[in-house]
Amino acid sequence: MKLTKIDKLVLDSYASMMDQLSAYLGSAYEISLHSLEDYNHSVVKIMNGYHSGRSAGAPLTDLALNMLKRINEQDLTAAESYASYRSISATGEHLKSSTIPIYGEKGRLIGMMCINLYLDTPLSEIIADLTGPYAGSTETEYFASSTTDSIANAVADARNQVLFNTTIPAVNKNRELIRILYEHGVFNIKDAVAKVAEILGISRNTVYMHLRNFSGSEQGEE
Repeated sequence: MKLTKIDKLVLDSYASMMDQLSAYLGSAYEISLHSLEDYNHSVVKIMNGYHSGRSAGAPLTDLALNMLKRINEQDLTAAESYASYRSISATGEHLKSSTIPIYGEKGRLIGMMCINLYLDTPLSEIIADLTGPYAGSTETEYFASSTTDSIANAVADARNQVLFNTTIPAVNKNRELIRILYEHGVFNIKDAVAKVAEILGISRNTVYMHLRNFSGSEQGEE
């Protein structure tokens, strides 16, 4: 199989997120990305490959070959060709595995991402990966059920920051609220201006006026 430029870009997009995915899941997970351009050297990237002793350039596994044969013979859809299963490695280790097909230009199957959880990994190691030292910041995230709900929650958070801040004059409260919402990208949501204006009890023109001032200020700083 010869991959097109678009096919390669698709695979590159998977490869670029594997480092972050591996850091999130932890060392008990081996993640490999396969290109179907060359079955003999299908692995283009692998994380925690020490589990299986593989590195980039390793061949496609027998199970993956069987899966490809089944997909082609049965003309399976992307949803139907996904596989999650238990397996045992050649060294006797127990795995929970997932093989995710990757489709490229014109819906052609071009690769696979395989995720293997090594179930014999000590539980203490898995827990340490999940709860151990973390260099990033801790953020609060609100999982909204609708965009209206999301905007309303963002406005409520902004109000908590502004309304009881005595250093902000009362006449500037709404301006500061809109600035916070602007900096958090709320106005990238469709119809956000109308929804924010309704919640704050002000006109849309007032919201637009403040937004023009903020965007104009940023352009001036450049």
